[in-house]
Amino acid sequence: MQKIKDGKASDPLRVILVTGMSGAGRSTAMKVLEDHGFEAIDNLPLDLLDIVIGEKPRRRPLAIGIDIRSRNFSAPPLIEHIAILNKRPELDVALIFLDCSVDALERRFKETRRRHPLAEDRPLKDGILAERRLVAPLQARANFVIDSSDTTSADFRHNLTSLLGLEESGIMTLQVMSFSYRFGVPREADLMFDVRFLRNPHYDPDLRSLTGRDKAVADYVAEDPGYDDFVNNLQNLLLPLLPRYQQEGKNYLTIAIGCTGGRHRSVALTEWLGKKLESIWPQIIIAHRDVDKEPDRYK
Repeated sequence: MQKIKDGKASDPLRVILVTGMSGAGRSTAMKVLEDHGFEAIDNLPLDLLDIVIGEKPRRRPLAIGIDIRSRNFSAPPLIEHIAILNKRPELDVALIFLDCSVDALERRFKETRRRHPLAEDRPLKDGILAERRLVAPLQARANFVIDSSDTTSADFRHNLTSLLGLEESGIMTLQVMSFSYRFGVPREADLMFDVRFLRNPHYDPDLRSLTGRDKAVADYVAEDPGYDDFVNNLQNLLLPLLPRYQQEGKNYLTIAIGCTGGRHRSVALTEWLGKKLESIWPQIIIAHRDVDKEPDRYK
């Protein structure tokens, strides 16, 4: 969901450079900026910065993640580069530094069992302290510093969007999507439901060429003895969850419903659920990932 409208050709291109301590939330920050309409590019080598920004005008703002894992990373050249970019009137460049306490970083790396980039052959704390020395000049130069030590994901999101003056509608966008298990599960799904237990219209010659968007197919699926219990339980499960996801700062939630071919049962249930949610939730997207794929593949 894009919150920042395309700028006019005369508006400066907004470029947000995101850096800081490993484990302090750079990936989360990049996702938040992407949700607000930025074109997000992470781990960009410094020598590609000019190429990515380019000489030609862009309409979408840029969010660029750079840290010690980026190729040829060095704080002084990056600071010099930012100073050069700031001299270009067609650009509006800002540097965000994400900080975090040593104790919190140690806890995060241990919980996720990730290896710190500078601690391959040394204790974790030594790697964190070595990184802090390397990035200290960037923290001193940053336009904005966000400390994520004791913040929830919702607080972090709020702090970032507030500092940057980004519009927050406060409404999470729901996407209800049908899919075929034959083509793989959608990686963007937050919640996934399998409806292959319902009666399959594929085996009715009069319905095979139709889809779940057709009333005849939807009625056929709804006649399954287990249909009413399933849809009632699904509704009772989802309705209390949606406001809780929004309270946690989630900007986009995808509910995926799958069947074998992605044309009949999952489409019918997705249409039903999408229309149910439209009456209580202001931002709904109904999508059918595989409905138009070749039916012969489902035999």
